[in-house]
Amino acid sequence: MASEDHTKRYSPNPAYEIVKHIINIDNEPDDVNTTKWNIYEVPCNLRSLNESAYTPQLVSIGPFHFGQKKLNAMQKQKLRYLYLFRDRVKENIEKMISFKKRLKDKEDEIRQCYAEKLSYDINEEKLVDMMLLDSVFIMELFLRIQRKKSDEEESNNNNGEEQTYSDDIIVKQSWLNKSIQRDLLLLENQIPLFILQELYNIVPNTDPDKKHPSFIELSHDYFNCYHTYKKADSSSDQETAASSSSNGEPSNMPHHFTDLIRCFYICKDLHGFKKGLPLKTATKLRESGVSFEKVINVPLVDINFKRVKILSWFLCLGCIPNSTYFKARLQIPELKVDDTTECVLRNLIAFEQCHYPNQPYICNYVSFIDSLIHTKDDVELLVEKEVIMHELGSDKEVATLVNGLCKHVVTDKTCYADLINSLNKHYQRQWYRTMAALRLVYFGDTWRASSTMVATVVLVFTIFNFCRVVKFLYLDQGRRP
Repeated sequence: MASEDHTKRYSPNPAYEIVKHIINIDNEPDDVNTTKWNIYEVPCNLRSLNESAYTPQLVSIGPFHFGQKKLNAMQKQKLRYLYLFRDRVKENIEKMISFKKRLKDKEDEIRQCYAEKLSYDINEEKLVDMMLLDSVFIMELFLRIQRKKSDEEESNNNNGEEQTYSDDIIVKQSWLNKSIQRDLLLLENQIPLFILQELYNIVPNTDPDKKHPSFIELSHDYFNCYHTYKKADSSSDQETAASSSSNGEPSNMPHHFTDLIRCFYICKDLHGFKKGLPLKTATKLRESGVSFEKVINVPLVDINFKRVKILSWFLCLGCIPNSTYFKARLQIPELKVDDTTECVLRNLIAFEQCHYPNQPYICNYVSFIDSLIHTKDDVELLVEKEVIMHELGSDKEVATLVNGLCKHVVTDKTCYADLINSLNKHYQRQWYRTMAALRLVYFGDTWRASSTMVATVVLVFTIFNFCRVVKFLYLDQGRRP
């Protein structure tokens, strides 16, 4: 008993020994290693803006929403997929058993991925079963969707009909698959990606004639609708990023699907975070001659401002067809706004606020677009230039959506600081605003430009003839006695 009292009275943590004499503390706080966190609960200030954007509608993945009654219906589908997956890997059933044992061995590593300490009600057995069931559900879903797409392509090429997995309600009903896809990207609805990567290693290649895709490629294929960067080498870039480390596991693999979606949108060229000044709105920038251009096949955050210094002084000549040398061009990747856009961006913003405070690419991007848009007129201009495409009811709804994304978001620096400074300097020059006004009034399109040029030639010709007449009269008057 004396030894137990001694243990209670004296802690190996010197800081706790000092603090307990100042404040009445019953228990010593846990030593938390925050460097391993990568799955977070959304901060309450962000959640209060739109709770539904962070909450799963159909399926719970991981511990944060585990056991909610409204999500119990999908648990039966998870069990069904577990049996189907067991049949898929029946030749590797020993590896399946080994996988479950590996989950037990990695229990501490799995728990450390979650920022909020997991409840002690979720013991080792329950945690392992949860991770096994959720990872198998995701894997079987991905494989079925991939097979369905592959068979549809072959069916289209052969002009036939294919009824792949016609008995599967998720694969069969597009709205259900879309809703589950939305749930799988939520920050609070994640499991570590290394679990899925390890599970995928036991999946046999059912088609020896084709290369067995990596799990990153499989994930890319499933979340393809969120991938704006369609270059052919994008998958290989991800594979390079996910190169193996010395222990055989991916070293730079995205932590989970929310992180994967973020990788879709960022680019390597952005660097140098600095403090930035406020940016003028889209309509204001147009008044200074800035032209908005849609670009494709680039990451969403890859925004550039291009102009030829000398030729851009003559912005009024930018109406010449196929001529970009006289323009000051703000190149922005196309942003498609639909019912899921707010959900995706809010979860990416919340993830960056928690995990990437020093690399807030998505926060900076949303803040930049928010600066361009203050009213529906700004949205109307960007829609006209095809920089924004939306399926909402009106341009005003788009403005309201964008303006609400940055509330309670804290970013001290921006990766667009140099870009914003260049745009502000361009706007401040009176000459550019004069040239822009001239272009909007007299060179707005090819017909107005042609009429202006003809009128200018006529005016010059009239002045020339007037000068000739004056000169003739002056000389004639000089000849008179």
